[in-house]
Amino acid sequence: MGKSTAADYGDGMEIDLSFQPVATAQPRHLTQGQISFYNENGYLKPFTVYDPPHAERNRAYFDYLLAELRARNDGRDSYAINGYHGRCKGIYEMATHPAILDLVEDIVGPNIIAWATHFFCKLPGDPKHVHWHQDASYWPLTPARTVTAWLAIDDANIENACMHFLPGTHRRGQLEYRRPDTPGVLWQEITDIERYGNPVADELKAGQISLHADMLAHGSAPNLSGRRRCGLTIRYCPPEVQPIGPGWGGNAILCRGRCDNARWNFPAKPLGEDLSGSRPKAIGGN
Repeated sequence: MGKSTAADYGDGMEIDLSFQPVATAQPRHLTQGQISFYNENGYLKPFTVYDPPHAERNRAYFDYLLAELRARNDGRDSYAINGYHGRCKGIYEMATHPAILDLVEDIVGPNIIAWATHFFCKLPGDPKHVHWHQDASYWPLTPARTVTAWLAIDDANIENACMHFLPGTHRRGQLEYRRPDTPGVLWQEITDIERYGNPVADELKAGQISLHADMLAHGSAPNLSGRRRCGLTIRYCPPEVQPIGPGWGGNAILCRGRCDNARWNFPAKPLGEDLSGSRPKAIGGN
């Protein structure tokens, strides 16, 4: 099934979904061994960025957001807090956490844009898959140079449907997919997934993150446990990445450095927590 092109979004650019190996000569926080592992496998984990008391505050903050969302009773579900970093101060502050940015900088360089955030909250007994997919396959961005930080709000393990990676698939280009025939959060499912090797479980403690490349195949099973599994995805890229679709560059954060690319727009930091209305969506998940 389909291969996305720039023509799908009414733009004359070609979409480049190839992986560009990281070549940071003097990394400040990652080792050269870690960068080599990322280039080969497409992910790194785990990194602790919040100590247990701060991780508990993150959980309480998400509990508050979810309760506020439910109180609105407008049909939005536990996956709907998507793109609210421009309206919610707490999400903005997670996306600009220095310890996360230090790691990301060694992958994307000193100029860092956070262009999307999304809480993926699998409630206990959630029957939905996040089917095997490649994030950049969904996005009207070129070239594919986004790295995702997956911040564990709850402990995530195999029991409560943690994310799984397929190492090395980020170097294979865009993989064939179809529309899934089982309940899912997203609408792509990579076909014949068994051919791509053995999955690696992204088990994390609350307050830890993993990093993965935007073309790495990944997914997660239904959460049939009695424990919630929530994580915040934060999408980072350098300014040379071009947003193509209408509105796709308009809800970003310039986290570090500078950006001379007029396709990106950086609203002011929010002063409070506002879950009203809908926000631009950046699909691709875990």
